[in-house]
Amino acid sequence: MYKTLPQMLKERAELHPDVSAQYYKSGKSDFLQISFKELYQISLDFGAGLLSIGVVREDHVGLISDNRKEWQQADMGIMAIGAIDVPRGCDATEKDLSYILSFADCKTVVAENSSQVIKISNLKENIPTLKQLIIFDEPSDAAKDAAKQVGLDLFKYDEILEKGKEYRSANPNKVEEELEKGKETDLACIIFTSGTTGEPKGVMLEHRNFIVQFDELHERIPLNVGEKAISVLPVWHAFERLCEYIMLSQGAAICYSKPIGSILLADFVKLNPQIIPAVPRVFEAIYDGIYRTMRKTGGITYALFRFFVAVGNLHSKMDRKMFRKTARFGKDYIFFVWLAFFIPWLLLYPVKLLGSKLVFSKIRAKLGNAFRGGVSGGGALPPAIDNFFWTVGVNLVEGYGLTETAPVIGVRPMYKPVFGTVGSPIRHVEVRIVDDNGNILPAGKKGEVQVRGGIVMRGYYKRDDLTAKVIDKDGWFSTGDIGMLTVNNEIVLRGRKKDTIVLRGGENVEPLPIEMKINESRYVTQSVVVGQDERYLGVLIVPVQDEVEAFAKENSISYTNYENLLKNAEIQKLFETEIQNSVNSKNGFKMFERISKFVLLPKNFEVGVELSAKQEIMRYRLNDIYEKEIKSMFN
Repeated sequence: MYKTLPQMLKERAELHPDVSAQYYKSGKSDFLQISFKELYQISLDFGAGLLSIGVVREDHVGLISDNRKEWQQADMGIMAIGAIDVPRGCDATEKDLSYILSFADCKTVVAENSSQVIKISNLKENIPTLKQLIIFDEPSDAAKDAAKQVGLDLFKYDEILEKGKEYRSANPNKVEEELEKGKETDLACIIFTSGTTGEPKGVMLEHRNFIVQFDELHERIPLNVGEKAISVLPVWHAFERLCEYIMLSQGAAICYSKPIGSILLADFVKLNPQIIPAVPRVFEAIYDGIYRTMRKTGGITYALFRFFVAVGNLHSKMDRKMFRKTARFGKDYIFFVWLAFFIPWLLLYPVKLLGSKLVFSKIRAKLGNAFRGGVSGGGALPPAIDNFFWTVGVNLVEGYGLTETAPVIGVRPMYKPVFGTVGSPIRHVEVRIVDDNGNILPAGKKGEVQVRGGIVMRGYYKRDDLTAKVIDKDGWFSTGDIGMLTVNNEIVLRGRKKDTIVLRGGENVEPLPIEMKINESRYVTQSVVVGQDERYLGVLIVPVQDEVEAFAKENSISYTNYENLLKNAEIQKLFETEIQNSVNSKNGFKMFERISKFVLLPKNFEVGVELSAKQEIMRYRLNDIYEKEIKSMFN
């Protein structure tokens, strides 16, 4: 049995040498393929190339790149020789890179392109340990000059591979020997957090933190040898990183695409994949795209679509109640549930099948005839999105975890989902809910989620003080997430502890459930609840421009530009009504959770500005970016 990730790749290469491990595009060509045997050999060549330029076991190697085939090859090569990669995406700021690469004592950095080489070279004064750079793409003259001016050796990726082949020829089995030395407790990587509450923290993850998850996740999200999974997320994040390791461990292929609707859907047709892991925003974009297309079609087609979606949603709710596919926090009497729902469930079933045949089959066809489902992680999945995909016959499961837990704590099984939950903890993982005093809470009681087991990080690099704050003497890691456990030990999340808004009256408000409900509106793409230390709540809303403009046209509202339209009294009334219909007692919200004021923002949130690379809202930035707009709601 393998103990490290490169040892896992070696085992796959021996078992399935000719099976495709990577699908990638080169220029305008169709997808090209790399087999498991080829991937393994390339990884060994890269590892040998690193040895040839002085990288040794336990060295920290920066890996600054977005997702591409070379990333996985380099990652495996780094780990094969016992070195440790320190990853970050191309959207990393100079400030972040300066801190991360210097704090991690990186001597060698692998960079995606010339802009990254120039960025890092300009930081050389702040990174005293840095000696050499490796670039995936062909370097520009400017990149060569930038590296040369600060005394950095610059190698091309292909050059390192050639050096590796020469090294392996001169030192037979040296790399393989290094690979076999690897232990499960060796560090695989140091992933730095986003630094939302201070300097980024370096999360130390061992090989075992990832490997302990494989067997369980193989069962919950099955992939078979030779099947395909599409990769669109930033691979330096723990979620995508684990997903790619799982693909390889199952003998399945990683297929590199882009989280852009037109590109992604075209690649679905070409690849005919089984699985796509993605963040909620990707699935929201697909959902919005489907609805936009259907509304533009109009007429009887759109009417039938809405009818069958409504019927499907209703039937799904009954199905979940009858077959115990929803979160339960106490005893229920299944006999009375069946008594209440069986007849309408039975009557609606033929209508649901008809909708599936006439309408939903066309939606599923766009995802390919082999598509098994999506895996959502990296943020909360809105219930409306969740319900829609299951209604149209597309399996969509939600997982939960943090970088510090490598990252999966729980995930809904693809074929036995319990809706409203993120599944039960995976094997070898314990989860408990505690109150502010550390008392363990029973099922149905809300508190902080704590976790213990083989997934929990070694600690924060060079920060024993911070490690001690989140991992107690018994090994329990405090996630900072608020949640509950069901009677069957499934996890239900209710927001982030640090996101909690405290009103002047002392009421604690979790913004996420409110935002998710508001986002169900066809007119809303994103929303952010604000109101810390205020008397009431306000919300920043990013409208769906096409829908707002369509409403204006239908209601003969004249305007000079979109920004002007958002200030129109009728548009303001529209959103006031949408908010009131979403956040009310009927939907389970308390009086102090109601929204009193709102501001409509004329442009979408952007990655690197309001959004992280995972397309999560960076709340800490909003107070500065939208200071004027927020103040206007509370003056």
